[in-house]
Amino acid sequence: MDQTKILNIYTDGGSRGNPGPGALGVHIENDQGEVLEKIGKALGVTTNNVAEYSAIIAGLTWVIRNKNQMPDLSKINFFMDSQLAAAQLNGIYKVKNPKIRELFFLIKQKEAEINSPIYYSHIPREQNKKADKLVNEALDGKI
Repeated sequence: MDQTKILNIYTDGGSRGNPGPGALGVHIENDQGEVLEKIGKALGVTTNNVAEYSAIIAGLTWVIRNKNQMPDLSKINFFMDSQLAAAQLNGIYKVKNPKIRELFFLIKQKEAEINSPIYYSHIPREQNKKADKLVNEALDGKI
């Protein structure tokens, strides 16, 4: 990981029912396409938006735990198929839901702790299959 300059973090969260059983998925690669981490975690009963935000928090938490192993880290790209989460994190939409607002501020705290440029991008669901697979595996009890 020492040579890593850019992280590409694919996140997804989902629930079966809204609210319903939920899970998060996080797929982390370096700029060479090397997979550094895969995280899939069941969240219990939650909403899809809370699951999406929880996935982003899990990705940021991983970066905080591992940033000392990446001294040349200069950029972190988050990719998600939640247009709402991407727009809220980029300041385009306001965060009105109190639970999401709490998670939003936790994300901002983690961003400050990381102290590297972080970008949030919306991508089509088809381009987020790795993270989506982790969500479904967690929901199915496979991980």
